[in-house]
Amino acid sequence: MLVITRREGEEVVIGNPSSPLGVVRIATIKGDRVRLAFEFPREVDVHRREVADQILAGGTDEVSVVGKIRPAGGEAN
Repeated sequence: MLVITRREGEEVVIGNPSSPLGVVRIATIKGDRVRLAFEFPREVDVHRREVADQILAGGTDEVSVVGKIRPAGGEAN
């Protein structure tokens, strides 16, 4: 497991830096809460651990846990 320290606004590049699979950005930090922004192609599934565990257990249909993706802070993509 890789553990790194990042400040608000800093990013982690996933995959080859010249053609990354995706980027994880520290969006905001407020107290003990950290908001992460994930920038990946729509073909790449990204789930919270508890949702991924439900999918693996067969307890949740993957379609039912998919929500609408909206840009953070009103940014347009």
